[in-house]
Amino acid sequence: MPDNILIAVAWPYANGDLHLGHIAGAYLPADIFARFHRMRGNNVLMVSGSDAHGTPITLRAEAEGVSPREIHDRFHQGFLESWEGLGISWDLFTTTETENHYRIAQDFFTRFHEKGLLYETESEVPYSPTQKRYLPDRYINGECPHCDYDSARGDQCDKCGRTLDPRELINPRSSLDGSTPEFRTRSHFMMKFSEYGDSLLEWLKDKNHWRPQVINFTTGFLEQGLKDRAYTRDLDWGIPVPLDGWEDRRIYVWFEAVIGYLSASVEWASEIKGDPEAWRAWWGHDAKPYYFIGKDNITFHTIIWPAMLMAYGDDLALPEDVPANEFLNLEGYQLSTSRNWAVWVPEYLANYDPDALRYVLSSNMPETSDSEFTWPDYIRRVNNELVGTYGNLVHRTLTFLQRFFDGIVPDAQPDEAGTRLLARVDEALEEAAAEISACRFRAGLGVAMGLAQEGNRYLDERAPWRAIREDRDDAARTLVTILGIISGLKTLLAPYLPFSSQRLHEMLGLEGGIQDAGWVATSPQAGTQLPQPQALFAKLDEEQVLAREMANLGAGAENSDTA
Repeated sequence: MPDNILIAVAWPYANGDLHLGHIAGAYLPADIFARFHRMRGNNVLMVSGSDAHGTPITLRAEAEGVSPREIHDRFHQGFLESWEGLGISWDLFTTTETENHYRIAQDFFTRFHEKGLLYETESEVPYSPTQKRYLPDRYINGECPHCDYDSARGDQCDKCGRTLDPRELINPRSSLDGSTPEFRTRSHFMMKFSEYGDSLLEWLKDKNHWRPQVINFTTGFLEQGLKDRAYTRDLDWGIPVPLDGWEDRRIYVWFEAVIGYLSASVEWASEIKGDPEAWRAWWGHDAKPYYFIGKDNITFHTIIWPAMLMAYGDDLALPEDVPANEFLNLEGYQLSTSRNWAVWVPEYLANYDPDALRYVLSSNMPETSDSEFTWPDYIRRVNNELVGTYGNLVHRTLTFLQRFFDGIVPDAQPDEAGTRLLARVDEALEEAAAEISACRFRAGLGVAMGLAQEGNRYLDERAPWRAIREDRDDAARTLVTILGIISGLKTLLAPYLPFSSQRLHEMLGLEGGIQDAGWVATSPQAGTQLPQPQALFAKLDEEQVLAREMANLGAGAENSDTA
């Protein structure tokens, strides 16, 4: 029986362009996982959307003097273009500005309220005496009381990952004008998260397959005691609290954003599938939900959202895994939007191959520790590995076939060595499947490139360009073997390199989409007329690329971040 795999991916704030850190952190691993499971025959639903209501959007709107909706609409459209250019294969990428999302987020609030899980309390919230307004948590910066990071936000420290309250910050200041906020009493709703600490710890007992940094952080957090958290905030942009007298407050964005995984599934079922109940197959207890996020979002996906699901009821499935990635650094430094120290996806796509980026980020994915992107390493991997190893194996095999066999697949059987090598293809498919299933994407890619190296060694040893002069049948046996290797490679690399894998699929004379071909090495049959081959990848001019890209780093105007 096929598994129902829900792939829920972090919701990016629609306040700026995507950069490589976002792609390596959540979106590329999620897409690799989705493409693989579709090829394996599993039922996949991959959803996310633009977070329309985060304070980063209102901050940018205030800086530009426009409405938050205008900021959201601008960057949501940009996201859609970036996803298409990168080949991120959503079943639905929506937004938290839909009526459907409002309805479901307010339903959560109403149910929690009716169950007595929300209680009204007086709390001290930041107020700006200079601007005469209450300030959301993220409008407050200061020093983290846990790790001394001096740019922690009022809701979370990005350095140590702890959730915070603005009152905990040392030397708090307004991000709008740098003034010191006052703390005034205000009525808000608190959620009784403290009631779910023991249940969450019990649930985590069998999560040995989670990444060590994720399970250790989560259990350590819970063992300190789970506290109640404010469920409403002082804002005029976001989802209204569905109670009379609360018109000037909104549901806290962190809570309504994670509800988006469910609301997006409901929207997909109704609007795309045409069956309003179809979402339930990915939210029942036999479903397997995977949440792809960055390490700064672990708390809300391994603690807050599971607690909300427990509280809501209806037997909604809890996370199967939360394979949070670490951070991607750039040229030795942390990504910084204020210094424009980033590689922006739209700019990358205007100049380079999307599969080349997918390959480089996959080979250096920050799965267990922070990793590094540098342009020299990008050039080296493209020229030496994509072009020199994989692309070269494909190109010299297919061009030889055109020159000496008129592009027709010969009717030949591999020799003994070739048979052993083709058996290695089947082994590689199983090895890579095990790695990708466990969210070890670098290792899965390594299996594929190892097979490409074996194929090159075999081709060099057999040297069909010499054999063709004296033993045409021997050359044919070699070509058939290498065609089998290449067929395996296009399958192994399809989740990672969808564009070039589809082109290779067609160059091998195979019809349809490679995604529909399954997780098998389908080789062209004897007698198949192959089309003229084209190079899968272009070699990069190192001097030209470095001159352009290193000049771009740190130059130009500030670009707001997308969390």
